Amino acid sequence: MTLPKLFRDRASMWSDKTCVKVKREGKYRDASWKTFYEEVSATAAGLMNAGLSPGDRVAILSHTRYEWSMSDAAILSAGGITVPLYPSLTKPEIVSLLRRSGSRYLFTSDAELAKLVAGLIDEVEFVEKVIVFEEGALEGISSKKFVSLKSFSSGKVDRARLDARIDAAKEEDVFTIIFTSGTTGEPKGVMLTHRNMISNVEAALSIFDIGPGDLHLSHLPLAHVLERLGCYVMFYSGAAVAYAEHINKVADNMAEVAPTISVSVPRIFEKIYAGIQAKALEAPFLTRQLAFRAIKVAQKVGQRRDSDQKIPAHLSWQFAIADKLIYSKIRQKFGGRIRIFVSGGAPLAPELALFFNAIGIPVFEGYGLTETSPIISANVPGNQHAGSVGNIVPGVQCRIAPDGEITVKGPNVFKGYYQDEAATKAAFDEDGWFLTGDIGRFDQYGCLRITDRKKDLIVTAGGKKVAPQKIENILKLDKFIEEVMLYGESKKFMTALVVPDFAWLEKYAAYKKIPWTSRTDLVADPKIIDLITRRIERAQAGTHLASYESIKKFVLLDHSFSQHEGEVTPTLKIRRKNITERYKPLLEKLYEEG
Repeated sequence: MTLPKLFRDRASMWSDKTCVKVKREGKYRDASWKTFYEEVSATAAGLMNAGLSPGDRVAILSHTRYEWSMSDAAILSAGGITVPLYPSLTKPEIVSLLRRSGSRYLFTSDAELAKLVAGLIDEVEFVEKVIVFEEGALEGISSKKFVSLKSFSSGKVDRARLDARIDAAKEEDVFTIIFTSGTTGEPKGVMLTHRNMISNVEAALSIFDIGPGDLHLSHLPLAHVLERLGCYVMFYSGAAVAYAEHINKVADNMAEVAPTISVSVPRIFEKIYAGIQAKALEAPFLTRQLAFRAIKVAQKVGQRRDSDQKIPAHLSWQFAIADKLIYSKIRQKFGGRIRIFVSGGAPLAPELALFFNAIGIPVFEGYGLTETSPIISANVPGNQHAGSVGNIVPGVQCRIAPDGEITVKGPNVFKGYYQDEAATKAAFDEDGWFLTGDIGRFDQYGCLRITDRKKDLIVTAGGKKVAPQKIENILKLDKFIEEVMLYGESKKFMTALVVPDFAWLEKYAAYKKIPWTSRTDLVADPKIIDLITRRIERAQAGTHLASYESIKKFVLLDHSFSQHEGEVTPTLKIRRKNITERYKPLLEKLYEEG
């Protein structure tokens, strides 16, 4: 099975059934498989008529939307290779990735991105056509390379020619080149084959019961392999996909479409949890007390369920009341039907998993990499353990190397890095096991637990190894802390950069009548520094951190880490090397002070 054959077969099987839901003119509207595949075929024909040959690269620079999936399916059906580009990339990054991939065609979405591409099109002379989803986005663009999707796909479809392209595709053919977000250096082009992705789709469907009647709300960037896999799973199984209008509209869209399935990243869950706390804090006194009590009850119930312990009668009674008054309302915010909420891309704090699972919003944390298509392991219904990433999925082999590194084999493991034989060779050991770069272990349940990235481990002056992500995740649960990055390589103690949650910090300043005119003033105020110090100490005291793991000093920043400055990836993972280089003088000063 290849992906273009999948699209053709499903369109034939489920012609009149809903394939996608798209919001147009203020309302979500259904599009059938017949409609979807007609647009796929017309766009594929446009590519072939424009001269696309099998194996040619075609880039997509767009936010998550219906046309992204449709264009991807069209590129593959025409025999092309999709190169996803994050819409948040800078102009030099886009130029570099277009050059490295040698993309002949580029799909983009709206006026903002079309204008960005128009400003760089002369630097990428090999790009022959820029196909723009929104016709109005062409206004003011004079380059003849630009064309609307409607015009581009208006030609006649030669069905026999298109079918021949689809039939010619082989399972071992590369269908996409995904440039990794590059937390540790230059992005590498991961080549995935049809077999890689289909095997992972089938593995996902063997552990999750998904099919007709299910609805997935797509909101993560489709340039990210996890969201793309999620959509392929729906297309394979007969479930439908609804596309969120924008990442900031996800909550509204969930209430509108009532999804049964969604895929997200820990940062989204952190924001949802912080939002629940914020709403509780703004409520009248009695409601506020009830809400915070309900949060504690959910944590206790979650912990007992997670460890298969019996829930005492008094706790069950409290939970039942909280469910009726609090939890049911939270579930309704998600549309009231959610039964599979997958979390991936970064570690999820166990406290968050326990809370959401307890209140009836099942969060299944998984683990994988772009190079593994991406799923290696996942928590599943009936076998969830907070803090773990679940059991290894069917068809995948996993072993822990002597140094603790997780290594993998299986049909999901990528073909190699595009035009980089040295990096490809370095990614595997002498026995052909893929080296994930993550440190982990198996627990008593047979679940995989990730300690940290191998390259991220901090070795102190005393030779102690510190896993920064574990500590950072603990601190980010505090409502006053948005982001943290630990520092302390070859040092006597740990320090950190701390980004406060300015919404909460400003409320605190108003409550305590702390004067400030800028955020720089605010974070420099002794009362604010004392607040964050106490919050860090309290968070660390509530865990089993060793003394050498605890943060002794910190720098409080007056701004968030910036993707534009190269400090975070498009999926909001911190780029430690870049951040360290930028803020090293401030961090080193903490050690000079004793």
